[in-house]
Amino acid sequence: TLRKPISQSSMADWASKNLNMHTQGIFRRKISISNMLSWNGGSIKKPMLITSNRTIKKEACEMFKLVQSYMGDRQTRMDRNHVALVLVTKCWSMQGLRDELYIQLIRQTTDNMCYRSLAWGWELMAISLAFFSPSPKFQSYLEGYIYRHLDSDEKIAQHIKELVDLKNKKVTKSRKKRKQNTEDEGLPISTYAKYCYRKLQKVAITGCKKGLRKPTVEEIMHARNAILTPSLFGSSLEEIMLRQQDMYPGNKLPWVQTQLSQQVLALGGEQTEGIFRIPGDIDEVNALKLQVDQWKIPNSLSDPNIPASLLKLWYRELEEPVIPQQFYKECISNYENPDAAVAVVQLLPELNRLVLCYLIHFLQIFAQPSNVGRTKMDVNNLAMVMAPNCLRCQSDDPRVIFENTRKEMSFLRMLIVHLDTSFIKGLV
Repeated sequence: TLRKPISQSSMADWASKNLNMHTQGIFRRKISISNMLSWNGGSIKKPMLITSNRTIKKEACEMFKLVQSYMGDRQTRMDRNHVALVLVTKCWSMQGLRDELYIQLIRQTTDNMCYRSLAWGWELMAISLAFFSPSPKFQSYLEGYIYRHLDSDEKIAQHIKELVDLKNKKVTKSRKKRKQNTEDEGLPISTYAKYCYRKLQKVAITGCKKGLRKPTVEEIMHARNAILTPSLFGSSLEEIMLRQQDMYPGNKLPWVQTQLSQQVLALGGEQTEGIFRIPGDIDEVNALKLQVDQWKIPNSLSDPNIPASLLKLWYRELEEPVIPQQFYKECISNYENPDAAVAVVQLLPELNRLVLCYLIHFLQIFAQPSNVGRTKMDVNNLAMVMAPNCLRCQSDDPRVIFENTRKEMSFLRMLIVHLDTSFIKGLV
């Protein structure tokens, strides 16, 4: 559900306190806030946001040129993928640059008379949100800006036309004009805005891209493709099944779930000490995630902790948990009653029931005494690491969260011990 963000008056108040007001002319007159936040074809001499960090002051001005290059407003020899890579890597490596990039993108997508440039600006914002979030103090401002564009395509087209007409009256025929383009080149702006809005709320929770390896061109391209083609991670079960309809029309279960589960077993995961508890190398997990999103499983995998970590991530990032929110109370109310716990599973929607039963059947393999001796992961340990990926407590109260965590673990333990999943064998 989309939260209603801060009002425009609050956004104006935030801007007046945080913008590093620029000056112009020989008398160094301060530029107004509206001009500070309107498309600019020239360069900037200092950052958009107030900062005392010298490195950020220098990098911010170079970054503005890269933003213009990506949007097609400045010539460059680099292709757009590499421009995005340089920008994203700078901000991923230097936290202080992230808000600066987002405010620059807000500026360059405001009062922009070229639709293609505007669309590429929004595209760059979507790509950036795949790698890092703004700071908490800037998040509500960015959220407010995106929110205003969720349903604004007609207004944008009209606004561009008005700006172009106004400019044409002011600019004489002899003076060089910027190429005007009001044609629809690229997606509707609302498509980018809706994607950015959801992505912002997710990245605010998950945080910056993890790992030691810097972003890659492949990840940049993947982030751009995700705007139109939703990832297998972070989507709903229904969306995932719809996406795989063309490739695997006969499958009853998500391809990503069955493939990663089978990989864990194929690599001897049921005989690996600490499986599901010991995380796989995060950079290798990220690399596998890119492959899986292209419906590929590489042959080079050797460590079962890699697919095991990605499988946990897939469950955890589902838009709605495997056990939907409306069944949460029933689950934690029946955490000590085997029959009642099993009965809850039968009430789930068919797709959720099958996905959950496949997971429990998978965990029951690891719970066998012959495997526990090797993995040191008994049914209690398995329930402890997997419960947070299946159930989500909605409370903000730490005491409630702490108390419910114990009940969530106990509920999943009941299913691993008592749920009959024999029917799931051979199901894909």
